[in-house]
Amino acid sequence: MEEKMTYRESAFLLIFENMFLNISSDELFDIAAQIEGILLSKKTIALVNSVIDNEDEIDKIIASFSEKRALSRIPKLNKAILYIAIAEILYNDKVPANVAISEAVNISKKYGLESDVKFINGVLGSFSRSL
Repeated sequence: MEEKMTYRESAFLLIFENMFLNISSDELFDIAAQIEGILLSKKTIALVNSVIDNEDEIDKIIASFSEKRALSRIPKLNKAILYIAIAEILYNDKVPANVAISEAVNISKKYGLESDVKFINGVLGSFSRSL
């Protein structure tokens, strides 16, 4: 039985894709509508737009909590996961920080390496403690 993709995982894949395409969110959603398996729900669209609209601010947060790696040296996969978690923590008051972090860690376990999981958990843990 195939596991259904969550809105967070869909948002992560769209943000990751857009790191290479760098197109408008409308164009990104048009492409996503043609990809089987991508959940293009209101929550997905809101989360992707939240990341795109606040990317500079989120980059500054990632840079300030990534003690060992400069922003330019963080793999795109990790940045995309951090983007969605930080966007949810900052801009969606319906999502508790611990839920956003847990979901980000689960996505990193699915798509990343063990070192990615530790890095993402560390950055998000430090960030959430600062709030």
